[in-house]
Amino acid sequence: MRRRKRAPVSPLAQRAGVDPVRLRLPEDPGGRWATVRDHLVERYGDGRAEALLGSGGLVSYEGIASGDEAYTAGRVYWFHRELAPEEPVPFGIGIVYRDERILVADKPHFLATTPRGGHITETLQARLRRELDLPGLQPAHRLDRLTAGLVLCVIGAGDRGAYQTLFRDRAVFKEYEGVAAHDPGVELPRTVRSRIVKERGVLAAREVAGEPNSESRVELMEHRAGLGRYRLLPVTGRTHQLRVHMNSLGLPLLGDPLYPVVRAAGTEDWSRPLRLLARVLAFTDPLTGEAYRFESRLSLGQWPR
Repeated sequence: MRRRKRAPVSPLAQRAGVDPVRLRLPEDPGGRWATVRDHLVERYGDGRAEALLGSGGLVSYEGIASGDEAYTAGRVYWFHRELAPEEPVPFGIGIVYRDERILVADKPHFLATTPRGGHITETLQARLRRELDLPGLQPAHRLDRLTAGLVLCVIGAGDRGAYQTLFRDRAVFKEYEGVAAHDPGVELPRTVRSRIVKERGVLAAREVAGEPNSESRVELMEHRAGLGRYRLLPVTGRTHQLRVHMNSLGLPLLGDPLYPVVRAAGTEDWSRPLRLLARVLAFTDPLTGEAYRFESRLSLGQWPR
């Protein structure tokens, strides 16, 4: 297997736990860009380009870029993106386990795992970097923003690939817990297989005809007062897979803003989380051979006593 070439180290430090943006100048066979400024104006617009250059915010290994230097394809620069204000997620992050290589976090509902879209500083990655002074920390996998529970993080960037490979090769046991309506007419346990498609820019995923690309095991743990607690065991890891499969059974998870109906966007209602929890992670450490099994310390609300 070919080893991926390691990205060059940025001369800029992180800001608020967020890495600077790396800009590699693309090939320019037509000679459109005589200077770096010409490329920035076309790429980001005149205002953004001039603000970046005027503030001295664009740097290379040679120092601050003026923008007037000749365009050289392949040259690398770094800058910090503009960070818009974000509403703080008012829940702490639990630490289930930590050693010199890995950290297992209990992510709360509503907190994104990694920077994306409008969630940059209010993410698990950025917050742990700031709060624990671990600038190299990166999650080895993703957990939906609205889902709570266990996330495996790698403390040193050089180790990340080994742990990511565990998830790619489905060598991690994952167990989730969900709360939904109880329907005695739905025969459980059962394995749900379907073809799930998630289109860019569309909030909800959907099931379509065709060869299945997703598989989940659904088991009823207990039920009372019209609600059920379900053990959910994903075999694959498609976007929103467990939410889609529970909805396809006529058992959409409580608090789900997308399934079966997309709820109108608005301010977050912290009192109405999605009732889905990543409860168990188990794997054999790829670097030491040690077997690990972690359980979340969080619990799902809205369960009748």
